[in-house]
Amino acid sequence: MKNKHLIGLEGYPKQDINEIIETAFSFKEVLERPIKKVPSLQGKTIVNLFFENSTRTRISFELAEKRLSADSINFSASSSSLNKGETFKDTVKNIESMKIDAAVIRHSFPGSALMLTNYIDSVVINAGDGTHEHPTQALLDIVSLKEKFGYIKNLKIGIIGDIAHSRVALSNIYGLITLGAKVTLCGPSTLMPIKIEELGLTVNNNIDEVIEWADAINVLRIQRERMNNALIPSVREYRKLFGITQSRIEKHNSELVIMHPGPMNRWVEIDSNVADSEQAIILDQVLNGVATRMAILYLLLSGTTKKDS
Repeated sequence: MKNKHLIGLEGYPKQDINEIIETAFSFKEVLERPIKKVPSLQGKTIVNLFFENSTRTRISFELAEKRLSADSINFSASSSSLNKGETFKDTVKNIESMKIDAAVIRHSFPGSALMLTNYIDSVVINAGDGTHEHPTQALLDIVSLKEKFGYIKNLKIGIIGDIAHSRVALSNIYGLITLGAKVTLCGPSTLMPIKIEELGLTVNNNIDEVIEWADAINVLRIQRERMNNALIPSVREYRKLFGITQSRIEKHNSELVIMHPGPMNRWVEIDSNVADSEQAIILDQVLNGVATRMAILYLLLSGTTKKDS
């Protein structure tokens, strides 16, 4: 790997993204075995620094670490010395002094993962930093697309919803465009970043046209906690204009592949029967998340690729 850390997919080497994808498929095979464990990272210690609530990402990383036989430690901000006035810097430097090899960080502050690299020498993996990036989610999404279609280049992907506040969207945009996919964003203009087209994608506010055009769509959660500023008129209005409903899918593109990074607001951004349909690969994304995070941990911590080992 060309980079020691995984902070984001902006500028991340195409070769490294492809290496992660191929290694994830190798680990997917491990997860299908009766004994779902390999000794690849035996003796390595990884700390999960979660300063923000999480279910899927935290458990996915914990499982990935255990499947690789690494020793993992879970850090809880609510019960740490941070509540006694200790600084973030002192907290993480004290943790590293216990001889860890990597830190997985999730934090509500954009740039926190990069900041962590200034304080510790261990490998740092960004598990989501504010509204900045969520690279491991994007990589598992790309792995899921590659598994479904067999290719990424020229694949037509629609990303639907709250683009402005979504770290998942931004990482997906960087990763997909690097691999040659065609990306269209769709959502209310109030939830669309200014000049986002400069990244090499298209913006289309007509959800029906995007569904008709796309091979797959990634449906983002409407973040109700961020809607205090009346960025959308109402949840009901959003569903009417941008919701992924059964009737909409049947009318325009019944072959469309449906994705969602979770957690879902059923009957808001996506109807429950669509989320549970055969077109949806949402649970495949969850399983691929473990395999992809196994690949990332392995490649960053082993110092070799699967081909070299």
